[in-house]
Amino acid sequence: MNTETLEFTPEVEAATRPIYERLRDLIPEVEWPVHAPLIARINELKKERKATLVVHNYQVPVIFHGVADYTGDSLGMAQYGAETDAEVIVVCGVRFMAETAKILSPEKTVLLPDLEAGCSLAASITGEDVRRLREQYPGVPVVTYVNAYADVRAEADICCTSANAVQVVESLNSERVIFVPDGYLARYVATQTDVEIIPWDGTCEVHERFTADELREYREGFPGVEIIAHPECPPEVLEEADFVGSTSGMIKHIAERHPERVVLVTECSMSDNVAVEFPEVEFVRPCNLCPHMKRITLPKILHSLETLEPKIELDPEIAARARRSLERMLEVGRGPGQG
Repeated sequence: MNTETLEFTPEVEAATRPIYERLRDLIPEVEWPVHAPLIARINELKKERKATLVVHNYQVPVIFHGVADYTGDSLGMAQYGAETDAEVIVVCGVRFMAETAKILSPEKTVLLPDLEAGCSLAASITGEDVRRLREQYPGVPVVTYVNAYADVRAEADICCTSANAVQVVESLNSERVIFVPDGYLARYVATQTDVEIIPWDGTCEVHERFTADELREYREGFPGVEIIAHPECPPEVLEEADFVGSTSGMIKHIAERHPERVVLVTECSMSDNVAVEFPEVEFVRPCNLCPHMKRITLPKILHSLETLEPKIELDPEIAARARRSLERMLEVGRGPGQG
């Protein structure tokens, strides 16, 4: 569909007004006639296609608050899609997240509005790399963060999230564990357990850009600010933080403590999205954007629903093995969230 044919009619304005009221502090009213027709049509088409939209915390507010049926972390997105009676799952995230959805819902159509929505962390390692690590460290179990592609998860013994990584590592009852692909998360886990962690040096291009000096500047410029960081950040950043946790852990921490002023050391759209839920909290916004997440747009979501493309397809044997590593994690305990 040519999105230029979508009009900001009185019916569209009325249908989307409650959404805009939630976003009025983030979206200038003059811009709403651009977003509203897309949001209204997407929400109509979801019903026609028997589709559900699962949206990651790092998506822009017009997607996060405008068209989502579920919002959260990548594993939660996939689990929600599997539990619904929807025939189509539209993943508003990046490719490894869509692969997780397909792994848990092999019989459903899983769409990713832009197949180029990748991830620097997931791209840092392959299944072949994991096989080489096993040769280098015979008998040492492999834990993979869920932020990895299916071929890596297929080669691992078990998956983990950033929230349950320590619990998963210790569940293996091994003196040494190979931990892939996030090197910073691996090093954080090593500070929380006596198990020797053998890390892979992959990084998230968003979180690795934060610095300790930057956080100290926030403390000087914003007295009383509480700094909340994701464990994918460098160790010196985590040392400066008041709280370290997964995306869901960050939100839970704010809900429980209601700090007056906070910095979320993570992808900056998350601050925008969480701020809507906590209007009494002042969010100081460091802005490291994920270029891959931003490839997902309202026009692309609409195109996916219209065409039922692009589809995510996985080799059945790889998908089955990857699913086993996820199921082993769920037997241990997922924890409250991940990245």
